Amino acid sequence: MTTTPHAPDGPSQPGTAQVTATDGRPTPDEPTHDEAVAKVRELLGEHHLAMLTTLDASGALVSRPMGVQDVEFDGDLWFFTTLDSHKVAEIRAGSPANAAFAGSSSWVSVSGTAEVVQDQAKIEELWNPVAGAWYPDGPTTPQLCLVRLRAQSVEYWDSPGGRLATVISLVKAKATGRAYDGGENATVEL
Repeated sequence: MTTTPHAPDGPSQPGTAQVTATDGRPTPDEPTHDEAVAKVRELLGEHHLAMLTTLDASGALVSRPMGVQDVEFDGDLWFFTTLDSHKVAEIRAGSPANAAFAGSSSWVSVSGTAEVVQDQAKIEELWNPVAGAWYPDGPTTPQLCLVRLRAQSVEYWDSPGGRLATVISLVKAKATGRAYDGGENATVEL
């Protein structure tokens, strides 16, 4: 795994983890790669729903809400679905995948490759009451399978303090004529 700095208006460059302000200036707190991965893990722990995006047969982007399974992030995200779903056909056709998460003070974008997993032991391992609401026949639901998104890169934005801190920062930026400092932003290559 490597972490790359990210400036909003420019490409990422290989190197150590770097948190950047929204105007691309480095901030004093530059996390190590391990700290950046830990930050991603922390932020993903706050989110339980993602917009999973794939490409359909015509090349159009298709997004749908999906419940991410509650496991510690190790580079993979897991989702329950059924074999007859459009997303399964798109993944089997080689579509890249992205899972986007949005909260009141943090946003995470996980990009990578996806695969369809038909492993009953893994289904049983990840089974939970929320999945039971979608699949009332339980972990033996006909055509039940998993989608595993293998992250290649993760970009996150974190505005500690939530909406109030964001509003205060926006007002401050407007009053001082300085660019808005939206908090931490980093890209982690996995």
